[in-house]
Amino acid sequence: MKMKYVQKVVLFCLITVLISGCSPKGQGPVLLEWSGYEQESFWEPYKEQHPDALPVFSFFADDSEGFAKAKSGFAFDLVHPCSSWWKLYVDHGLVQPIDTSRITHLDTFYPDMLAMGQFNGQQYFLPWEWGYESILVRTDLAPDIPESWADLWDPQYSGHISMYDASEAAYLISGMSLGIDPYNATPAEQEQIKQHLIDLKPALLNYWLDYTEIIQLVAQGDVWLASHAWNDAYGVLLEEGYEVEFINPTEGRLSWICGFGIGANETNLDLAYDYLNAVTAPQSMANMGNEFYYGVASQQATDLLDPFVVEILDLEDPAVLENTFFYQPLSEELRTTIEAIWSDVKASN
Repeated sequence: MKMKYVQKVVLFCLITVLISGCSPKGQGPVLLEWSGYEQESFWEPYKEQHPDALPVFSFFADDSEGFAKAKSGFAFDLVHPCSSWWKLYVDHGLVQPIDTSRITHLDTFYPDMLAMGQFNGQQYFLPWEWGYESILVRTDLAPDIPESWADLWDPQYSGHISMYDASEAAYLISGMSLGIDPYNATPAEQEQIKQHLIDLKPALLNYWLDYTEIIQLVAQGDVWLASHAWNDAYGVLLEEGYEVEFINPTEGRLSWICGFGIGANETNLDLAYDYLNAVTAPQSMANMGNEFYYGVASQQATDLLDPFVVEILDLEDPAVLENTFFYQPLSEELRTTIEAIWSDVKASN
Protein backbone atom coordinates (compact mmCIF):
# COMPACT_ATOMS: atom_id res chain seq x y z
CA MET A 1 0.00 0.00 0.00
CA LYS A 2 0.96 3.59 -0.34
CA MET A 3 3.51 4.80 2.19
CA LYS A 4 3.69 8.57 2.48
CA TYR A 5 5.70 11.09 4.49
CA VAL A 6 7.43 9.69 7.59
CA GLN A 7 9.40 12.00 9.86
CA LYS A 8 13.03 11.10 10.38
CA VAL A 9 12.51 10.50 14.08
CA VAL A 10 9.70 8.02 13.32
CA LEU A 11 11.83 6.23 10.73
CA PHE A 12 14.67 6.00 13.23
CA CYS A 13 12.31 4.60 15.84
CA LEU A 14 10.89 2.09 13.37
CA ILE A 15 14.40 0.80 12.74
CA THR A 16 14.96 0.65 16.50
CA VAL A 17 11.77 -1.31 16.97
CA LEU A 18 12.53 -3.76 14.18
CA ILE A 19 15.99 -4.45 15.55
CA SER A 20 15.32 -4.54 19.27
CA GLY A 21 11.62 -5.33 19.52
CA CYS A 22 11.33 -2.61 22.16
CA SER A 23 9.41 0.65 22.26
CA PRO A 24 11.80 3.61 22.22
CA LYS A 25 11.48 5.84 25.26
CA GLY A 26 9.78 9.15 24.70
CA GLN A 27 8.02 8.05 21.53
CA GLY A 28 4.39 7.34 20.84
CA PRO A 29 2.71 3.93 20.82
CA VAL A 30 4.21 1.08 18.81
CA LEU A 31 1.66 -0.34 16.40
CA LEU A 32 1.78 -3.83 14.96
CA GLU A 33 0.01 -2.88 11.75
CA TRP A 34 -0.83 -3.58 8.12
CA SER A 35 1.19 -1.60 5.61
CA GLY A 36 -0.68 1.48 4.40
CA TYR A 37 -2.44 2.33 7.65
CA GLU A 38 0.35 4.64 8.77
CA GLN A 39 -1.24 7.49 6.80
CA GLU A 40 -1.68 10.52 9.02
CA SER A 41 -5.22 11.28 7.80
CA PHE A 42 -6.32 8.12 9.62
CA TRP A 43 -5.09 9.33 13.05
CA GLU A 44 -4.76 13.09 12.60
CA PRO A 45 -6.48 14.00 15.93
CA TYR A 46 -3.74 12.06 17.73
CA LYS A 47 -1.02 14.01 15.95
CA GLU A 48 -2.67 17.27 17.01
CA GLN A 49 -2.68 16.09 20.63
CA HIS A 50 0.82 14.59 20.69
CA PRO A 51 3.06 16.12 17.99
CA ASP A 52 6.14 15.04 19.95
CA ALA A 53 5.02 11.45 20.56
CA LEU A 54 4.15 10.17 17.11
CA PRO A 55 3.26 6.49 16.63
CA VAL A 56 5.85 3.96 15.47
CA PHE A 57 4.72 1.33 12.97
CA SER A 58 5.95 -2.23 12.51
CA PHE A 59 4.24 -3.96 9.61
CA PHE A 60 3.02 -7.47 8.88
CA ALA A 61 1.88 -8.94 5.55
CA ASP A 62 -0.95 -11.13 6.85
CA ASP A 63 -2.58 -12.14 10.12
CA SER A 64 -0.47 -15.26 10.48
CA GLU A 65 2.72 -13.19 10.38
CA GLY A 66 1.31 -10.58 12.76
CA PHE A 67 0.23 -13.20 15.30
CA ALA A 68 3.59 -14.98 15.12
CA LYS A 69 5.35 -11.67 15.72
CA ALA A 70 3.14 -10.89 18.71
CA LYS A 71 3.70 -14.37 20.17
CA SER A 72 7.47 -14.06 19.71
CA GLY A 73 7.65 -11.35 22.37
CA PHE A 74 7.71 -8.33 20.09
CA ALA A 75 6.80 -5.32 22.24
CA PHE A 76 3.71 -3.59 20.85
CA ASP A 77 1.24 -1.16 22.36
CA LEU A 78 -1.57 -1.53 19.81
CA VAL A 79 -2.28 -4.27 17.29
CA HIS A 80 -4.63 -4.37 14.29
CA PRO A 81 -5.57 -7.96 13.38
CA CYS A 82 -8.71 -9.28 11.72
CA SER A 83 -11.58 -10.87 13.60
CA SER A 84 -10.84 -14.55 13.01
CA TRP A 85 -7.61 -14.03 14.96
CA TRP A 86 -8.96 -11.90 17.82
CA LYS A 87 -9.78 -14.81 20.12
CA LEU A 88 -6.28 -16.24 19.64
CA TYR A 89 -4.79 -12.95 20.91
CA VAL A 90 -7.11 -13.11 23.92
CA ASP A 91 -6.46 -16.80 24.63
CA HIS A 92 -2.68 -16.28 24.47
CA GLY A 93 -2.83 -13.27 26.80
CA LEU A 94 -1.43 -10.90 24.18
CA VAL A 95 -4.02 -8.15 24.66
CA GLN A 96 -5.81 -6.54 27.61
CA PRO A 97 -9.48 -5.57 27.98
CA ILE A 98 -10.43 -2.15 26.66
CA ASP A 99 -12.00 0.29 29.10
CA THR A 100 -14.96 1.28 26.95
CA SER A 101 -15.69 4.27 29.19
CA ARG A 102 -12.59 5.84 27.66
CA ILE A 103 -13.73 5.37 24.04
CA THR A 104 -15.18 8.68 22.90
CA HIS A 105 -17.17 7.44 19.90
CA LEU A 106 -18.34 4.11 21.26
CA ASP A 107 -22.01 4.88 20.64
CA THR A 108 -21.37 5.34 16.91
CA PHE A 109 -20.21 1.73 16.32
CA TYR A 110 -22.48 -0.82 14.70
CA PRO A 111 -23.52 -2.98 17.70
CA ASP A 112 -23.08 -6.31 15.87
CA MET A 113 -19.55 -5.40 14.83
CA LEU A 114 -18.67 -4.16 18.30
CA ALA A 115 -19.94 -7.42 19.79
CA MET A 116 -17.50 -9.39 17.65
CA GLY A 117 -14.64 -7.89 19.69
CA GLN A 118 -16.08 -9.06 23.02
CA PHE A 119 -14.74 -12.11 24.84
CA ASN A 120 -15.49 -13.33 28.34
CA GLY A 121 -17.85 -10.41 28.83
CA GLN A 122 -15.20 -7.79 28.06
CA GLN A 123 -14.31 -5.67 25.01
CA TYR A 124 -10.88 -6.65 23.70
CA PHE A 125 -11.02 -5.24 20.16
CA LEU A 126 -12.61 -2.21 18.52
CA PRO A 127 -13.74 -2.96 14.94
CA TRP A 128 -12.55 -0.44 12.37
CA GLU A 129 -12.75 -1.56 8.75
CA TRP A 130 -14.36 -4.34 6.77
CA GLY A 131 -14.41 -5.54 3.20
CA TYR A 132 -14.67 -8.39 0.76
CA GLU A 133 -12.31 -10.90 -0.81
CA SER A 134 -13.33 -12.21 -4.19
CA ILE A 135 -12.03 -12.89 -7.68
CA LEU A 136 -11.08 -9.74 -9.58
CA VAL A 137 -11.35 -10.39 -13.33
CA ARG A 138 -9.87 -8.62 -16.37
CA THR A 139 -13.06 -8.99 -18.38
CA ASP A 140 -11.38 -7.93 -21.63
CA LEU A 141 -8.78 -10.70 -21.34
CA ALA A 142 -10.42 -13.65 -19.59
CA PRO A 143 -12.17 -15.97 -22.08
CA ASP A 144 -15.14 -16.32 -19.71
CA ILE A 145 -16.20 -14.57 -16.51
CA PRO A 146 -15.93 -17.03 -13.62
CA GLU A 147 -18.99 -17.58 -11.48
CA SER A 148 -17.52 -19.42 -8.50
CA TRP A 149 -14.35 -20.02 -6.53
CA ALA A 150 -14.25 -23.46 -8.14
CA ASP A 151 -13.62 -21.81 -11.52
CA LEU A 152 -10.06 -21.04 -10.42
CA TRP A 153 -9.38 -24.70 -11.24
CA ASP A 154 -10.72 -24.29 -14.81
CA PRO A 155 -7.78 -24.95 -17.23
CA GLN A 156 -8.77 -22.04 -19.50
CA TYR A 157 -7.31 -19.59 -16.97
CA SER A 158 -4.07 -21.51 -16.37
CA GLY A 159 -1.00 -19.31 -16.13
CA HIS A 160 -3.03 -16.16 -15.58
CA ILE A 161 -4.14 -16.60 -11.95
CA SER A 162 -2.58 -15.00 -8.90
CA MET A 163 -3.57 -16.12 -5.39
CA TYR A 164 -3.14 -14.23 -2.13
CA ASP A 165 -0.30 -15.79 -0.13
CA ALA A 166 -2.31 -16.30 3.07
CA SER A 167 -2.90 -19.70 4.62
CA GLU A 168 -6.39 -19.14 6.02
CA ALA A 169 -7.73 -17.47 2.87
CA ALA A 170 -6.46 -20.25 0.60
CA TYR A 171 -7.78 -22.96 2.93
CA LEU A 172 -11.25 -21.40 3.01
CA ILE A 173 -11.80 -21.06 -0.73
CA SER A 174 -10.42 -24.53 -1.40
CA GLY A 175 -12.91 -26.00 1.04
CA MET A 176 -15.77 -23.86 -0.24
CA SER A 177 -15.08 -24.85 -3.85
CA LEU A 178 -15.26 -28.52 -2.81
CA GLY A 179 -18.52 -28.04 -0.92
CA ILE A 180 -16.76 -28.63 2.41
CA ASP A 181 -17.38 -26.49 5.49
CA PRO A 182 -13.75 -25.49 6.07
CA TYR A 183 -14.27 -24.62 9.74
CA ASN A 184 -15.72 -28.07 10.50
CA ALA A 185 -13.75 -30.23 8.10
CA THR A 186 -12.75 -33.74 9.12
CA PRO A 187 -9.08 -34.76 8.83
CA ALA A 188 -9.91 -36.57 5.59
CA GLU A 189 -11.62 -33.47 4.22
CA GLN A 190 -8.64 -31.35 5.23
CA GLU A 191 -6.45 -33.62 3.15
CA GLN A 192 -8.82 -33.04 0.22
CA ILE A 193 -8.53 -29.28 0.76
CA LYS A 194 -4.74 -29.50 0.76
CA GLN A 195 -4.57 -31.67 -2.37
CA HIS A 196 -6.98 -29.31 -4.12
CA LEU A 197 -4.61 -26.41 -3.47
CA ILE A 198 -1.64 -28.47 -4.64
CA ASP A 199 -3.56 -29.29 -7.83
CA LEU A 200 -4.10 -25.57 -8.45
CA LYS A 201 -0.47 -24.59 -7.97
CA PRO A 202 0.75 -25.31 -11.54
CA ALA A 203 -1.98 -22.99 -12.91
CA LEU A 204 -0.82 -20.04 -10.82
CA LEU A 205 1.34 -17.27 -12.17
CA ASN A 206 2.38 -16.44 -8.62
CA TYR A 207 1.24 -15.80 -5.07
CA TRP A 208 0.70 -12.11 -4.31
CA LEU A 209 1.29 -10.35 -0.98
CA ASP A 210 0.91 -6.59 -1.36
CA TYR A 211 -2.20 -5.03 -2.90
CA THR A 212 -0.08 -2.75 -5.08
CA GLU A 213 1.53 -5.87 -6.56
CA ILE A 214 -1.78 -7.43 -7.60
CA ILE A 215 -3.01 -4.11 -9.03
CA GLN A 216 0.10 -3.91 -11.19
CA LEU A 217 -0.17 -7.52 -12.38
CA VAL A 218 -3.83 -7.09 -13.35
CA ALA A 219 -3.14 -3.73 -15.01
CA GLN A 220 -0.29 -5.22 -17.06
CA GLY A 221 -2.58 -8.02 -18.23
CA ASP A 222 -0.39 -10.78 -16.81
CA VAL A 223 -3.17 -11.75 -14.40
CA TRP A 224 -6.70 -12.34 -15.64
CA LEU A 225 -8.02 -13.69 -12.33
CA ALA A 226 -6.80 -12.21 -9.05
CA SER A 227 -7.92 -14.52 -6.28
CA HIS A 228 -8.75 -13.04 -2.86
CA ALA A 229 -8.48 -9.50 -4.22
CA TRP A 230 -9.84 -6.84 -1.90
CA ASN A 231 -12.29 -4.17 -2.96
CA ASP A 232 -9.52 -1.56 -2.86
CA ALA A 233 -7.81 -3.15 -5.86
CA TYR A 234 -11.14 -3.22 -7.69
CA GLY A 235 -11.78 0.46 -6.95
CA VAL A 236 -8.32 1.57 -8.05
CA LEU A 237 -8.46 -0.33 -11.34
CA LEU A 238 -11.97 0.89 -12.10
CA GLU A 239 -10.94 4.49 -11.56
CA GLU A 240 -7.93 3.96 -13.81
CA GLY A 241 -10.22 2.81 -16.60
CA TYR A 242 -9.47 -0.92 -16.72
CA GLU A 243 -12.18 -3.40 -17.69
CA VAL A 244 -12.55 -5.33 -14.47
CA GLU A 245 -15.28 -7.08 -12.53
CA PHE A 246 -15.34 -8.06 -8.86
CA ILE A 247 -17.50 -11.16 -8.95
CA ASN A 248 -19.91 -12.45 -6.33
CA PRO A 249 -19.11 -16.20 -6.38
CA THR A 250 -21.93 -18.70 -6.00
CA GLU A 251 -20.30 -19.85 -2.73
CA GLY A 252 -20.23 -16.22 -1.55
CA ARG A 253 -17.51 -13.63 -1.25
CA LEU A 254 -15.27 -13.90 1.75
CA SER A 255 -15.90 -11.06 4.17
CA TRP A 256 -13.58 -9.81 6.87
CA ILE A 257 -13.52 -7.20 9.62
CA CYS A 258 -10.42 -5.94 11.39
CA GLY A 259 -9.84 -3.75 14.43
CA PHE A 260 -7.58 -2.55 17.22
CA GLY A 261 -6.54 -4.08 20.53
CA ILE A 262 -4.22 -2.90 23.32
CA GLY A 263 -1.11 -4.94 24.11
CA ALA A 264 -1.25 -6.91 27.34
CA ASN A 265 1.86 -5.20 28.71
CA GLU A 266 1.02 -1.66 27.59
CA THR A 267 1.28 0.75 30.54
CA ASN A 268 1.17 4.15 28.80
CA LEU A 269 -2.58 3.83 28.43
CA ASP A 270 -3.24 7.55 27.97
CA LEU A 271 -1.43 7.54 24.62
CA ALA A 272 -3.01 4.23 23.61
CA TYR A 273 -6.53 5.51 24.26
CA ASP A 274 -5.82 8.81 22.56
CA TYR A 275 -4.74 6.90 19.47
CA LEU A 276 -7.80 4.65 19.58
CA ASN A 277 -10.08 7.68 19.89
CA ALA A 278 -8.30 9.36 16.98
CA VAL A 279 -8.61 6.43 14.55
CA THR A 280 -12.21 5.64 15.54
CA ALA A 281 -13.42 9.21 15.10
CA PRO A 282 -16.01 9.12 12.28
CA GLN A 283 -13.99 11.38 9.97
CA SER A 284 -10.83 9.31 10.49
CA MET A 285 -12.71 6.12 9.68
CA ALA A 286 -14.22 7.74 6.61
CA ASN A 287 -10.80 8.95 5.45
CA MET A 288 -9.60 5.34 5.57
CA GLY A 289 -12.74 4.01 3.86
CA ASN A 290 -12.47 6.55 1.07
CA GLU A 291 -8.77 5.82 0.59
CA PHE A 292 -9.07 2.04 0.39
CA TYR A 293 -12.72 1.60 -0.70
CA TYR A 294 -13.46 -0.23 2.55
CA GLY A 295 -16.52 -0.39 4.75
CA VAL A 296 -16.31 1.18 8.20
CA ALA A 297 -17.56 0.14 11.64
CA SER A 298 -19.57 3.29 12.34
CA GLN A 299 -22.82 4.57 10.85
CA GLN A 300 -21.61 8.16 11.19
CA ALA A 301 -18.45 7.25 9.27
CA THR A 302 -20.50 5.40 6.64
CA ASP A 303 -22.49 8.59 6.08
CA LEU A 304 -19.21 10.35 5.23
CA LEU A 305 -18.10 7.84 2.57
CA ASP A 306 -17.86 8.93 -1.04
CA PRO A 307 -20.78 7.73 -3.23
CA PHE A 308 -18.30 5.75 -5.35
CA VAL A 309 -17.19 3.78 -2.28
CA VAL A 310 -20.82 3.11 -1.34
CA GLU A 311 -21.35 1.79 -4.87
CA ILE A 312 -18.21 -0.39 -4.77
CA LEU A 313 -19.39 -1.98 -1.51
CA ASP A 314 -23.00 -2.39 -2.69
CA LEU A 315 -24.07 -0.68 0.52
CA GLU A 316 -27.36 0.42 -1.01
CA ASP A 317 -28.41 -3.26 -1.07
CA PRO A 318 -29.62 -4.18 2.45
CA ALA A 319 -29.04 -7.88 1.72
CA VAL A 320 -25.49 -7.45 0.45
CA LEU A 321 -23.86 -9.27 3.38
CA GLU A 322 -26.28 -12.19 3.33
CA ASN A 323 -24.38 -13.98 0.56
CA THR A 324 -20.93 -13.59 2.08
CA PHE A 325 -18.82 -16.11 3.92
CA PHE A 326 -17.50 -14.41 7.03
CA TYR A 327 -14.17 -15.35 8.52
CA GLN A 328 -14.82 -17.09 11.85
CA PRO A 329 -12.73 -17.27 15.05
CA LEU A 330 -9.90 -19.77 14.78
CA SER A 331 -9.04 -22.28 17.47
CA GLU A 332 -5.36 -22.88 18.15
CA GLU A 333 -5.73 -26.40 16.76
CA LEU A 334 -7.31 -25.24 13.50
CA ARG A 335 -4.80 -22.42 13.11
CA THR A 336 -1.92 -24.88 13.44
CA THR A 337 -3.55 -27.28 10.98
CA ILE A 338 -4.19 -24.58 8.39
CA GLU A 339 -0.63 -23.29 8.56
CA ALA A 340 0.75 -26.83 8.25
CA ILE A 341 -1.46 -27.41 5.18
CA TRP A 342 -0.29 -24.17 3.60
CA SER A 343 3.34 -25.02 4.31
CA ASP A 344 2.91 -28.37 2.56
CA VAL A 345 1.19 -26.69 -0.40
CA LYS A 346 3.93 -24.08 -0.80
CA ALA A 347 6.63 -26.78 -0.55
CA SER A 348 5.00 -29.08 -3.09
CA ASN A 349 6.37 -29.46 -6.60
